[in-house]
Amino acid sequence: MSRRLVQQLTGQASIFAKQGSARFTTCTQSLQAAEPAPDQTVSAAPRPGESSPAVSDVHRGPTGMEACIANLIEPGEKIVVGNSGIWGARVTDMAARFGGDVVDLQTPPGTAFSYEVLQQAITEHKPAVLFLCQGESSTGVHQNLAGISELCHEHGTLLLVDTVCTLGGIPLHADAWGIDAIYSGSQKVLGAPPGAAPLFFSERAFQKMRNRKTPVRSYYFDLNLVGDYWGWFNKRFYHHTGMVSNWYGVREALAVVAEEGLDHLWQRHGNCAQMLWGGLTSMGLEPLVENEADRLVTVNTIKVPEGVDWAAVNANAMSKYNVEIAGGLGGTVGKAWRVGIMGYNATPANVELVLAAFRDGLRQQGRL
Repeated sequence: MSRRLVQQLTGQASIFAKQGSARFTTCTQSLQAAEPAPDQTVSAAPRPGESSPAVSDVHRGPTGMEACIANLIEPGEKIVVGNSGIWGARVTDMAARFGGDVVDLQTPPGTAFSYEVLQQAITEHKPAVLFLCQGESSTGVHQNLAGISELCHEHGTLLLVDTVCTLGGIPLHADAWGIDAIYSGSQKVLGAPPGAAPLFFSERAFQKMRNRKTPVRSYYFDLNLVGDYWGWFNKRFYHHTGMVSNWYGVREALAVVAEEGLDHLWQRHGNCAQMLWGGLTSMGLEPLVENEADRLVTVNTIKVPEGVDWAAVNANAMSKYNVEIAGGLGGTVGKAWRVGIMGYNATPANVELVLAAFRDGLRQQGRL
């Protein structure tokens, strides 16, 4: 998290502490004003994806995924899940719990889905929803979304995309690409505190939600009720107690993104990924994702060479450099390291620190 966000949040906390309940009353009144902090946050939320949504929201933590599944899938409806790693596996499980007829479309770890494979699945199954993960953080795969929405809409299918580790780090054009639903995470590229999940619905997704034949199976995730809380339907209704501190954090993070500009933000992440791989390649390390076009720049996966104790490299990086190098996740456990280049960490100095930790850890095992 950047120093600016820390100062913003601690400043709010210190004001509350100094002025007590009177300040709380003032803050409560401000949240009921014409453009309160939550509404400002929601109105800004789509910008990293260059979109004009029918509905946007800032939900709590990992609930963006569940909110999309709960509202867009009715019992018995078919969903094709592009399962390229742990997050596709989670959607497969979650959709089944909500009564969906799940088609678990799998691809080997480290590979993305081709247009032809997705075309065949949609043509055959004609699902209500197609799920894809733009950035699968367990495998480091970047899923190309070009042309997929046209394929979906031809068959009456909504396109749902996970952008938790990609929003702000790589291009995402929600309107131009015809994406129907997007959820993300506050703590990744945006650099806000964890616990908030920006969420986007297109007009198509919004109408699907509003015209359901059955009630949403979750009260908490029912966006028709949440919409009343946010004033989507020209009224206000108490649904839950909002996470006000998270809204302030997300709003400030979006302000930082807007000041830097999306083009510069995307370029900064791409440049840092190139720098990382330049250093890793010089050490003889190889990417888990063989096809360069499918490599994710925000979460980079590196093959663990045979005979190398990957956990020892990680432990040395943490104890000596105060750097956390993640191990594999799901099907890549023991097979790969994962290095996140996101937001505040996407700087040449931080990349060089990671490279220094790798050099040292490999030398200790006689690999350099």
